[in-house]
Amino acid sequence: MSSTTVDTVLDSAKASHTIRIPVSGMTCAACQSRVQRTLQKQPGVSDATVNLMMKSATVTYDAAATSPDALVEAIRDTGYGAQLAREDETAFEEQEARDRANVAEYHELRTKAIVSGVIGVVAMVLSMPLMSALAGHAHGGASGTIADPFMRWSMATLDPLLRAIMPWLYELPTVATLWALLAVTLVVMLWAGRHFYVRAWAAARHGGADMNTLVAVGTGAAFVYSLVATLWPQLFFDRGMTPDVYYEAVIIIIALILTGNMFEARAKQQTASALRALVQLQPKSARVLRFGEEVDAPIDTLEVNETVIVRPGERIPVDGTIVQGESAVDESMLTGESMPVAKRVGDRVIGGTINGTGAFRLSATTLGQQSTLAQIVRLMRDAQGSRAPIQRLADRISGIFVPVVIVLALLTLGAWAVFAETAPLVRGFAAAVSVLIIACPCAMGLAVPTAVMVATGKGAQLGVLIKGGEALQRAGHIDTIVLDKTGTVTEGKPAVTDLLIAPTWQEGEAALLQITASLETSSEHPLAAAIVQAARARELTLTSPETFLAVSGRGAQGVVDGRSVAVGNAAYMQDWAVDASSLTSRAEELASLGRTPMYVAIDGAFAGVVAVADPIKDTSREAIARFHSMGLSVVMLTGDNERTAQAIAREAGIDRVVAGVLPDGKVAEIARLQSDGHVVAMVGDGINDGPAIAQSDVGIGIGTGTDLAVEAADVVLMRGDLRSAAHAIELSRRTMTTMKQNLFWAFVYNVIGIPVAAGVLYPAFGLLLSPILASAAMAFSSVSVVTNSLRLRSARIA
Repeated sequence: MSSTTVDTVLDSAKASHTIRIPVSGMTCAACQSRVQRTLQKQPGVSDATVNLMMKSATVTYDAAATSPDALVEAIRDTGYGAQLAREDETAFEEQEARDRANVAEYHELRTKAIVSGVIGVVAMVLSMPLMSALAGHAHGGASGTIADPFMRWSMATLDPLLRAIMPWLYELPTVATLWALLAVTLVVMLWAGRHFYVRAWAAARHGGADMNTLVAVGTGAAFVYSLVATLWPQLFFDRGMTPDVYYEAVIIIIALILTGNMFEARAKQQTASALRALVQLQPKSARVLRFGEEVDAPIDTLEVNETVIVRPGERIPVDGTIVQGESAVDESMLTGESMPVAKRVGDRVIGGTINGTGAFRLSATTLGQQSTLAQIVRLMRDAQGSRAPIQRLADRISGIFVPVVIVLALLTLGAWAVFAETAPLVRGFAAAVSVLIIACPCAMGLAVPTAVMVATGKGAQLGVLIKGGEALQRAGHIDTIVLDKTGTVTEGKPAVTDLLIAPTWQEGEAALLQITASLETSSEHPLAAAIVQAARARELTLTSPETFLAVSGRGAQGVVDGRSVAVGNAAYMQDWAVDASSLTSRAEELASLGRTPMYVAIDGAFAGVVAVADPIKDTSREAIARFHSMGLSVVMLTGDNERTAQAIAREAGIDRVVAGVLPDGKVAEIARLQSDGHVVAMVGDGINDGPAIAQSDVGIGIGTGTDLAVEAADVVLMRGDLRSAAHAIELSRRTMTTMKQNLFWAFVYNVIGIPVAAGVLYPAFGLLLSPILASAAMAFSSVSVVTNSLRLRSARIA
């Protein structure tokens, strides 16, 4: 966003449309890469991102050049399923449908994995006497000629045990056992593993290859080899080879891969737990006042301005404004703020939050897709479907990964056939199958998206909404953070900070404030409003002035309860010939601290000074100290005067101040920092902050501020607390570390695993990887990446 402006962003948005398309059938990074490349090549498409975790494509396109239907057809032409979502489908309904599909997928995988695993164990037990008989037929019982290392180990370990406890197994007819193994293998392949072969064939028909291709080719080749050994065993005997069959290996490989997919599906559900929790906050019904009666109505039947009744302990059903009653509301699930927030008549409440002990009525404001909760869910969904730039390397490798692995498997077979001295073809075949099975493009496809999903969910729990993987990655590299003053560092609401009593005033502090505030009830000045608010907070009785006159650049005067009152600056006191010298030095000291002293004269005599300031938020000092501990340089930009700005900066611990700047000056200062090589984050909440937020590398908008600041931001803070910005940056840094760990593991796993499976360790150490162990390693690789990402859920973000 560093080279854009708000106008550019808005013009671009008008010229393009963005659509989300659910995509089915994707199982690995190669699938994702193929769909993404296809969409990016479509006419009129300016950007396309396909997310394996979310099983969706997000496409930005020119409506004059293409259409949603054309994009769906383009996806289908790659061999994957796609359909447009209903136009009236809410973010809640979409997430609930995805959750149901994920649960169904998990249960189906679990059933198939358990059944296949049981059949695999039985098949391996049945294979023991069979291999013993075949090996004995060929070489007088030498099990060393069996190509599969895992089965050789199994024979050496289990064969004596089975002979002792299950001797009847060795009396079963060999041919009958072979045909029984063939039959159960077919059942497992056609039932539990059917989707591997169907999807591999679909990819092949469309000129592609993916993880399913590797599994289908590997297990399919092992099955065909075993079928030949079953039907024509003499071909092997004539060449002094054991006619090995891989029926049990095929079953166990499918079972292990399904087990890995099952754990992966379970872990994927956990990565979306934060989004699912948000969806579950939405009540299904509300108690509304209709025709003078209280009735329970479905939430989707409510209309704007309807009166909704909220009882103690209930979840607030919709956004609205309180029109009667008061309570304290727990907003922690949306803002991360643990303390309940007091709400009174006129205050806004958010649907999905929990009412405390009070009861109130509210007037519904925003409903359905426009509600705060729905917008948060939609924002999180879009963020979790986005792509981080660090993923591009994995995408490029995934595009060629499967064809390269198939070539490596063929080279492995050829190398063993040429260089092996004992059973070259059999050993070569086992090694080639291992290469196909161990290769895992899934881990590369899951490395970044899983981390993004968990991080955005963790952020939501902290009251931080991160709008995508790109923002998450950029935030991890920030070295300079720029803060707006009003409403960001300070409260944004002037308040009375000091009351100084003149030696000649004998009526006390409360009387001084009461008389001053009574005069100011007729003023429209923000500082006057602060004085009135302070008096009302003390529950002082205020009366309207009998006369009132505002004097520009000076102050105000009038009559309150028959008493002459003047409030203003020191020059105004001189105009009234009032001696204020007794408090002049203390007033100037307050001014040096960034406060505005207002002198008060009552009945022609000096009564005291009321100081007003926009106070620094209680949490700002802590947040700025946290920024410093993270190695960040802290800059404050403000349109306020230099003296006030410097006073606030000193009090808050800010490094550098640029005061008296307009919005274009803020943009210029951020651009200057960027030209000096800094990665800049801008935190703001007002309309005048929008251009600066858009200019920065990472824009951070405060959700309690204006819509423009939030729209332009990459990160939205759900509460006006700068500590949340520190949380966002720390979370981004941890997420980047996790992404790098995941990608490192995904690459290193394949770089090491494939050569080991091919047999590079065999000449020196006699080690050859079994296809069964290769399938277990492949299943573990994907699960390990997802599990590593899930660690972010429990990360302690101070």
